[in-house]
Amino acid sequence: MVILDSQVPARAYSLRYCLFGMAVVAAVLSGCASDSAPEEKGNEFGTAPQLVEPSGALLPTVNPAKAIGWSEGTAPEPAPGLQVNAFARDLEHPRWLLVLPNGDVLVAETNAPQGRAGMSGIKFWIASKMMSYAGAGVASPNRITLLRDADGDGTAEFRSTLVEGLNSPFGMAVVGDFLYVANADELVRFPYQMGDTRIDAQAESIAPLPGKELNHHWTKNLLPSVDGQTLYVAVGSNSNIAENGLDAEHHRAAILAVDTASGDTSVFASGLRNPVGMAWEPVSGALWTVVNERDELGDQLVPDYLTEVEQGAFYGWPYSYWGSNVDQRVAPQKPDLVAQAREPDYALGAHTASLGLAFYTHSAIPSLAGSAIIGQHGSWNRAQPSGYKVIAVSFDDGKPMGAPTDLLSSFLNSEGEAQGRPVGVAINDQGAILVADDVGNIIWRIAAAQ
Repeated sequence: MVILDSQVPARAYSLRYCLFGMAVVAAVLSGCASDSAPEEKGNEFGTAPQLVEPSGALLPTVNPAKAIGWSEGTAPEPAPGLQVNAFARDLEHPRWLLVLPNGDVLVAETNAPQGRAGMSGIKFWIASKMMSYAGAGVASPNRITLLRDADGDGTAEFRSTLVEGLNSPFGMAVVGDFLYVANADELVRFPYQMGDTRIDAQAESIAPLPGKELNHHWTKNLLPSVDGQTLYVAVGSNSNIAENGLDAEHHRAAILAVDTASGDTSVFASGLRNPVGMAWEPVSGALWTVVNERDELGDQLVPDYLTEVEQGAFYGWPYSYWGSNVDQRVAPQKPDLVAQAREPDYALGAHTASLGLAFYTHSAIPSLAGSAIIGQHGSWNRAQPSGYKVIAVSFDDGKPMGAPTDLLSSFLNSEGEAQGRPVGVAINDQGAILVADDVGNIIWRIAAAQ
């Protein structure tokens, strides 16, 4: 297993972030992106992306879409042959979804934990303004809500607060008679029987998760093994390129493996800057994830990606990206680790913030059979926005192929404002695709057109 043991100098990076802060203030207050020179064009998608040369500026591009929500009668645009409707409305910052075997849908209504994430003063104020502008400044509801569509009409007519008083919950899994929840700093579980609509029992602690104080990438997602003996936990980095030092990155930028019986925790794979969505590929049975890559190397670097996760593999962060492409900002380098870096399988476009992942295994939409369904939350570090949609990537014999297809778009309006931002995706028992929209506060339902 690869262990990162060097330190990355932070003084120069901190100075740059002071300047970065001033750029953020200007961007937030004016709604404009920082100016940048024209860039070489490359291919940011697919199995063999053509990477451009890194580019940088004294002030990085800061261009989040202003969050405004959906006006009455509006909705995102589905691909031809599909239709969309609101499965549930009037939620509070819905981020993640879990469809249970009985068809009930669990929604984590959540946001970043309270605190300053290691920041103070003007830096904290700047970050707060930027998050509010992009729709992420709300207090975390800290609950899991149960939705039920008992009559099968495509709309949830029943909802109940299943469990509350959590700490920025995100990933959820039902294994045996327990509901497991990944809080920002701890894996916990509750006794649960299928059909329950309320949990009043106290949480049982299973294992600590990295999330104390400094906690930039706070989300922790869960995926149980087929036998239920292991929970895989996706944990993002505490920085962009380890500028806070690698002591702050212990058990981060990694997928962890937690034994459900003992709570023993080990690193399954590392060097993954911010893995979020995880799923089992239906043909190979392999673990796959989507990963948010690093910022501030230009509009077209570095592509977020979809990849198979091999046990013990190292994926480059922070020293390199897309295999052996060295990030010259990181010093000292580790050429021995770079030589081991596994190249990802499929590029998803730079700065798309690809988060949700589910494989389509239902027969209701035959054209999507075996495809990876991915929610792209949308860019901030790019002059021309990217992401802000739900896409599908076709698979053949367990491997991705071809160009991605847009399934749900128009989350940005003609003014470039965010009416919604897709996050988690899931497939329900009818074969519809559910999409959590944390700006619109809606769960969208994509189905075959009637």
